[in-house]
Amino acid sequence: MFERPKAGQKALLVHLEFPGADFESDRQEFIELARSAGADIIATIGGSRRDPDPGLFVGSGKAQEVADAVAASGAELVIFNHALSPSQERNLERLVKARVLDRAGLILDIFATRARSHEGKLQVELAQLQHVATRLIRGWTHLERQRGGGIGLRGPGETQLEMDRRLIKGRIATLKRHLETVRGRRAQNRASRVRNNVPTASIVGYTNAGKSTLFNAMTGDATFASSQLFATLDTTVRRLPLASGDTVLLADTVGFIRDLPHDLVAAFRATLEEARDAELLLHVVDSADPERMSRIVQVEEVLQEIGAEEVPCLQVFNKIDLRDDEQPRIERDEFGVPTRVYVSARDGLGLELLREAIAERLLPRLEVQELSLPPSAARLRAQLFTHHAVRAERIDEHGNFHLQVAMPYARLQGLCAAAGVTPPPSPHVVEEWELSP
Repeated sequence: MFERPKAGQKALLVHLEFPGADFESDRQEFIELARSAGADIIATIGGSRRDPDPGLFVGSGKAQEVADAVAASGAELVIFNHALSPSQERNLERLVKARVLDRAGLILDIFATRARSHEGKLQVELAQLQHVATRLIRGWTHLERQRGGGIGLRGPGETQLEMDRRLIKGRIATLKRHLETVRGRRAQNRASRVRNNVPTASIVGYTNAGKSTLFNAMTGDATFASSQLFATLDTTVRRLPLASGDTVLLADTVGFIRDLPHDLVAAFRATLEEARDAELLLHVVDSADPERMSRIVQVEEVLQEIGAEEVPCLQVFNKIDLRDDEQPRIERDEFGVPTRVYVSARDGLGLELLREAIAERLLPRLEVQELSLPPSAARLRAQLFTHHAVRAERIDEHGNFHLQVAMPYARLQGLCAAAGVTPPPSPHVVEEWELSP
């Protein structure tokens, strides 16, 4: 029986290629994850399979190759860039004679070293216990020993494994109660912001896209920022003054990653609700990352998992200083609504444009203006009513619609252009008049 080592940083990495996966990109991210955990990487073993082996995940031949490499290198830890079942993890440990950690366990370990606040530590501990509870299955000899004899303790007693399961179950229940209290407190804070009519924007994005650097540059804060994966975990909320004199609240949230462990998503529910309940998401993208489009999809999958897929989103393409072909600018949709902003948080490029876009999305300036439409533009008229932009309307003897419209001028321009109608020449305010009977 294999006695599981308690510690070790000398790591052997294992990454297999499966059909449809981007092998090199995933491998590089895996290496960065291991380094972020403080692993001393001895070697990386690769390979390819069509499907995971039920017993060893990698198959018997590749598993023996890993065991030989461990014996030759003195590795204390074998890390797989894949999700392992408890039985696969146990079988591999018996064969390679070293601790085995899967991708979820690696990410949880990184989170454990990054958590700073009391809430963050509670969330990470809960996720770790939920993960390890499924792995208390005869893989560790000390857990199989029976409690010793003595007065009141003689007889078969209770195995250490059963005791540990019971203790873990109790601790999980306690942590969930504490986190529900935290969740309630956050909900009260959000309700207070709604009552005070303070709009909130949350920064989301793939880890290492520059979220915290952007947050610091926009708010003047000193949140820790680093090129490490998951440099910061704890949500920070600060006031963001806009050029118009208005103020919104900006929240910096934990970074996302491919195959983020479900236990971790569940444990960080209170934190991630800052994104779900925001009025605007700033989706920060590393514009210099060749895999940026797939990263966008992966972030959107996590947003869907936490119920935030319907929150309005403004993409922020960061790190344009690393690209020669990008300049600070705002991209808009056909209705004139800002959809993407190109910035460099490190160099401060485009930050005023980003403030402008945030203001337009959260605090749109409503210009009240008059618009005349022919009878053929009935579809545009219906769209304006759908946008709740029509303050009043009258129809002349020729069937022309004369509307008093209140909406951002850029958005009105976009709607008119899409309908082939000439918009008012410039934003201007007209006197309000009552709807004619």
